[in-house]
Amino acid sequence: LRARATRIIGHRSGRGGPLADTFKPPERTENMPNVYAPLPAVIKDIVQETPDTRTYRLEFADEKLRESFTFEPGQFGEYSAFGDGESTFCIASSPTRRGSIECTFKEVGRVTGGLTRRNIGDPVGFRGPYGKGFPYEAMRGKNLHIVGGGIGIAPLRSLIWFVLDNRKDYGDVTILYGARSVADLLYKREFDEWVKNEAKLILTVDPGGETPDWKGKIGFVPPVMEEVGLDPKDAFVVTCGPPIMIKFAFQSLAKMGFKPERVITTLENRMKCGIGKCGRCNVGASYVCLDGPVYSMAEIAELPPDF
Repeated sequence: LRARATRIIGHRSGRGGPLADTFKPPERTENMPNVYAPLPAVIKDIVQETPDTRTYRLEFADEKLRESFTFEPGQFGEYSAFGDGESTFCIASSPTRRGSIECTFKEVGRVTGGLTRRNIGDPVGFRGPYGKGFPYEAMRGKNLHIVGGGIGIAPLRSLIWFVLDNRKDYGDVTILYGARSVADLLYKREFDEWVKNEAKLILTVDPGGETPDWKGKIGFVPPVMEEVGLDPKDAFVVTCGPPIMIKFAFQSLAKMGFKPERVITTLENRMKCGIGKCGRCNVGASYVCLDGPVYSMAEIAELPPDF
């Protein structure tokens, strides 16, 4: 491998080598798309979920693209705040809701700060959709337990609405969602709609995060899963949240008898380019942006423990 790398490097640096007379770079044509060029979009609506977290509804500037664009629940995109850069978020809306896409993000840095300064009517950019989505076909006819923590509910929201919009195709649906406090719960405006669509909703907040009128549970997500007794029979679990929550959720689910192949999660592991070029998101030999971001617990067990 070292000798092969030396030959290739020697060719690329102009020092010749066995490939010098045979290797030719691909010719670029005017019709070749620029994979890094974002699609122009406009912010059509903003929901202030929490003091530092927003949901944007975006419409593509191109009307034909607006109507034809589709994706799978669980896929992600690269969102541009022009002049500040781009950042990776899941698509938080369902492909059953055509004409726009939604993203939910927390202000933590330059790009998300730049996006936060945008208002309705401002232009932004989008690249995608990228990655592997949730295995919703394999889930048809099965019971679903959707378990989210904090902003990890955002990618799950895409699946929630996809399943509820195709309600007859799935069995019982349980949504267990927890956050640090009542104020940190996202999508409160949709909770009643989830229940009306025959989903069982269980809410929990960390100890100390409750309010005097709180009627949900108090406790971290993994022990609450065990407390309510999620049933592994003929069921899938889809979970997303902070890495520490996923780690302990996996342990609880294994204890409860769930098969590793039927425990699904989604990762956002330092993804940057979205197309497997920059190498920032690799975990061992797996590139999260290409092989994920959706993985089963069985697949994660084969990866180095550094996600």
